[in-house]
Amino acid sequence: MTTTEEKIKAYAEPGVLVSTEWAEANLDSPGLRFVEIDVDTSAYETGHIPGAVGWNWQTDTQDAVVRDIPDPKSFAALAGRSGITPGTTLVLYGDNNNWFATYAFWLLKYYGHRDVRLIDGGRKKWLSEGRPVTTKIPLYEPVSYSVAGVKGDLRALRNDVFEQLEAGKSRLVDVRSPEEFSGELLAPPGVPQEGSQRGGHIPGAVNIGWGNAVGEDGAFKPLEQLQDLYGSRGVTGDEPIIAYCRIGERSSHTWFVLKYLLGYEDVRNYDGSWSEWGSLIGAPIEKGK
Repeated sequence: MTTTEEKIKAYAEPGVLVSTEWAEANLDSPGLRFVEIDVDTSAYETGHIPGAVGWNWQTDTQDAVVRDIPDPKSFAALAGRSGITPGTTLVLYGDNNNWFATYAFWLLKYYGHRDVRLIDGGRKKWLSEGRPVTTKIPLYEPVSYSVAGVKGDLRALRNDVFEQLEAGKSRLVDVRSPEEFSGELLAPPGVPQEGSQRGGHIPGAVNIGWGNAVGEDGAFKPLEQLQDLYGSRGVTGDEPIIAYCRIGERSSHTWFVLKYLLGYEDVRNYDGSWSEWGSLIGAPIEKGK
């Protein structure tokens, strides 16, 4: 049977993913900071990896006033108050199979942070294996953080999507549920139906649900299974790829898989996603499966 470490080594860029075993062995490593970011913003307080700081996806990784990611100044303030410097190795994890952990990973890479990693399986796997948790909130000395630069090629804006539609040279990957893709639902089951005026999908998009990339334990599937999952739907990395969902967190999960695990070069996350596209005047849509 293939071990977790062997599975990770097979990916295109294995350095961005760590096992729960590695994470526990490195809890006290200098220059390393664990960051938890959950869909359930109260989960961190009930128990987290010792030494991990908690980021709130609603207030820390998004602008609470303008619907956008934090600007460079706000992002630098978030990192600085967490005791993070540009040289800190960050190890991210979260609930719901790392939904918002991959979103934070995308944001950190967008702002040029060099060493960012993700715990394979996230909070779910960590807890299921009985690894140590604490309710103690760590206090770190605030530091000054400078944004290295903006990597705009990791993000797709609405005009980028329009341009790709006109050019017909990009592969759009809709990672939502089949019901959202067809237009039956405007949001995932159990989530308030809000954020867009219309149901459906961007014309030409292929529907590959984000959750198909992980197993029952929340960890990513082996390389060969991921290659089959996306390759069988025509997503092979031979053309630019734009992933989207409803608000950009599920698509960041797929972005991570395509860019770092499969090694596709040109992959962007459209974080405006269906909340924006579904309400845009003049934006074409399709309905049905």
